[in-house]
Amino acid sequence: MAHTDDVLIPLAELQALCVRVLEGLGLTPPHAQAMARVIAAGQRDACASHGVYRLLSCAHTVRASQGRVRLDAEPVVHATGGPVVRVDAGFGFSPLAFERGLPHLVAAARTHGLAALAVNHCFHFSALWPEVEAVTEHGLAALALTPSHAWVAPAGGRAPVFGTNPIAFGWPRPGREPFVFDFATSAIARGDLELHRRAATPLPEGAGVDAQGNPSTDPVAVAQGAMLAFGGHKGSALSAMVELMAGALIGDWTSRESLDFDAGAGATPCHGELVLAFDLARLSGGDPAPHQARAETMFDAITSQGARLPSQRRYAARERSLREGVRVPRALFDEISALA
Repeated sequence: MAHTDDVLIPLAELQALCVRVLEGLGLTPPHAQAMARVIAAGQRDACASHGVYRLLSCAHTVRASQGRVRLDAEPVVHATGGPVVRVDAGFGFSPLAFERGLPHLVAAARTHGLAALAVNHCFHFSALWPEVEAVTEHGLAALALTPSHAWVAPAGGRAPVFGTNPIAFGWPRPGREPFVFDFATSAIARGDLELHRRAATPLPEGAGVDAQGNPSTDPVAVAQGAMLAFGGHKGSALSAMVELMAGALIGDWTSRESLDFDAGAGATPCHGELVLAFDLARLSGGDPAPHQARAETMFDAITSQGARLPSQRRYAARERSLREGVRVPRALFDEISALA
C-alpha cells in the first residue's frame, strides 16, 4: 500500500509524463524519450535521487545553461570496426548518445572480446546502472565510469578537485537479473545531498566539510564547502582514476573543467563517459558456461549466509512497482506535473 503522501502511477504513464515534461522544455522527441526511459526506470527501482527528481535538475539545466546544452543535438557515432567506439553527444544530454552507441559497442565486443565506448561532450544527469544493465542484456560484462563537477575534496584536503565520480559494474546472469553495482566514490551521491537539503535533514557523519574545512552534516554548509570521498585515501584514489579514465584518457574534461564550463549556472555537469564491455566467451577461452557456474557459486556463497547482493533491493522495488505502480511522493509528483 502507498503512503497517504505518495502517488502510485503505472510505469508507462510515468514515462509518458516524463516525455511531456521534457518535450515541454524544448527537447526533441528522441532526446525526451531516451531521457524519460532512464528517469522512469530510476523511480521504478526506488532510486529517489535518480528518479523523477532529476526532471527538476534537467529543467534547471535547460533554463540556466544559457544555450550550453543543445536540446536538438544529434549524436555522431564513430565506429570503424575496431574495439573503440566514439560518440560525440554534441553538448546534448547523454542518454540518446549512449543508446546510439550501444549497438556498436556490443558488436565491437563480440568481434574483439572487449570494447570501449567513449561518449564525449555530454550532459550526464543519471545513474550509471542503466548503462551497464543495457550492456548485460546482451550477455556481456560491463564497467562504466564518469566524472561530474568538482564537488569532492581529496583525502587530506578541503578544496574540491574531484566529482562524485561514480563507478558501475554489471555481470550477466542467464535467466535472472544481472549482478550490478553502481556507487559514487564520494561518501554520498550529489543527488542525495540535494534531497537532504530539500528536506532540511542532516547528512551522515563524514559526508563533507564546510568552507573552512570543518566536518559538517549541514547539507547547505557542505554544498558551500566540499563533499568527501568514501573510505578516505582509497575512495580518493578511485576518484582520481575516474578523472583520468573518463576524462583525460577519452579526450574530455575533468570535473574541475566541467565546473569551470558551468560558470556558476548550477547546471548538470558536462563531460565524458567511458563504458567498457567484455565478452565472456572470448575472454574465458571458449565455452563460458562453466565459468558462469563458478560466478553463481560465489553469489550463492554470499546470499546463503544472509548477505545481500548489490541491486537486490532495487530489483525488489522494480518488481513491486511493476505490480502495484511506481511510487512518487505527492509533493514531487505535483511539482513535475506542473512542469508538464
